[in-house]
Amino acid sequence: MSIVDSISDLITRIRNAQMSNKKTVDSPMSRSREDLVRVLQSEGYIRGYSVVDCPETGHKILRVELKYFEGKPVICEIKRVSKPGRRVYSSIKDLKLVKNGLGINILSTDRGVMSDVEARKLSLGGEVICTVF
Repeated sequence: MSIVDSISDLITRIRNAQMSNKKTVDSPMSRSREDLVRVLQSEGYIRGYSVVDCPETGHKILRVELKYFEGKPVICEIKRVSKPGRRVYSSIKDLKLVKNGLGINILSTDRGVMSDVEARKLSLGGEVICTVF
């Protein structure tokens, strides 16, 4: 099965795993997925992640450790903004806060994937990948 939008696939896997109260979720490995998960970890939305080899297929898998607080998922809402059919770009001054600053935007800039907090410090805009709250 071919996946057209790997980021949307990862976001859906995370959302579904949290609804089922899973501790970890596995996803096929790609650099864009790893960059997104790295930002989620640095902002405290997940416990961590690791890259493991799948013995059945021989491909690498991204294993994400989900984070819960008092039995509820730390990620309340995660939405894809920029899609393959409709790319969304924003300068940093036009970028809106998520839930009045309680959430984050994840951006793909010319210096890599980062949260809007880091992008504001560096005065960088870019493609808005997703919002997390």
